[in-house]
Amino acid sequence: MIRIAIIGAGRIGHVHARAVAAHPQAELVLVCDPFEKNAAELSEQYGVRYCLDPQEVFEDSGVDAVIIGSPTRFHVDHILAAVKAGKKVMSEKPIALDVAEARRCIDELGEAADNVMMGFNRRFDPSFAEIHQRIEDGEIGELQQLIVISRDPAAPPAEYVAGSGGIFKDMTIHDFDTVRFFLGDIAEVSAVGTNVDEAIAAQGDFDQVLVTLKSAEGRLATIVNSRSCAFGYDQRLEAFGADGMLSADNLTQTAVRKASSTQTEAKSAVMDFFLERYEDAYRIELGHFIDAANAGTPVSPSVRDGYAALLLAQAAADSARTGAAVRL
Repeated sequence: MIRIAIIGAGRIGHVHARAVAAHPQAELVLVCDPFEKNAAELSEQYGVRYCLDPQEVFEDSGVDAVIIGSPTRFHVDHILAAVKAGKKVMSEKPIALDVAEARRCIDELGEAADNVMMGFNRRFDPSFAEIHQRIEDGEIGELQQLIVISRDPAAPPAEYVAGSGGIFKDMTIHDFDTVRFFLGDIAEVSAVGTNVDEAIAAQGDFDQVLVTLKSAEGRLATIVNSRSCAFGYDQRLEAFGADGMLSADNLTQTAVRKASSTQTEAKSAVMDFFLERYEDAYRIELGHFIDAANAGTPVSPSVRDGYAALLLAQAAADSARTGAAVRL
């Protein structure tokens, strides 16, 4: 049994708390958030203690592992403090908003970076993971092209966008890791962006972006992002290989389809929230973290993957600003 504390009692903290409570080898023992109302609400829901200062988490001998869901600007300091205190660590993305700060984290962690997990949950999505495994098994031959589509149901508030680091670091970061998961190291990034949301444009950010990437081996990927989507949380993936193609479509609540005089193959609505769509991924992700923590083995994805994804996000931002491809 691994005793876990969660730093950050916001939306993502609730997601992780639910996953911890459901795991037979995990016990949620402490919740931390500087806003007492948030901390108290989450701790009461699971009958555990709460605190307002993360230092109390790091100093608590009754905590074996820490899940970091604090605002991004605190991630590096919280990661380093938790590791220094001897805790196992999983942190939400991104590792930081600034590449130099992320590099500092990797450098200070040293070899310990291999054991600090990054919360890129989409690697653990059953559909995406199955496609990855079937490619590894050679089912479609050499992978040549990858298409990742990720559109949110609605844009976040302007105040959130202002502190998010921009769409590439906040939203596309998941897709950058997905591309690396399938293609390996990336050699070149090109990106363009535009706006349909005036409030996001006023923040100097995009809400519609397209990114093309070329791997070190010459394989191609396209990422399609939108901050708004009329039909729900659009999450699709297509892998095209020399001998065929594998694809993952959107998930709906049921597999029932309807045909009538006005519709063909009509399905129920696409899931409308990332918590529903990726609930299994969060659960499986936690299982991997716990297994690695108990065995003392390296994790994947680690904070090194978080750093690599951040480099791609910065390259995409630079490309979208200048109109030129960025070589890595």
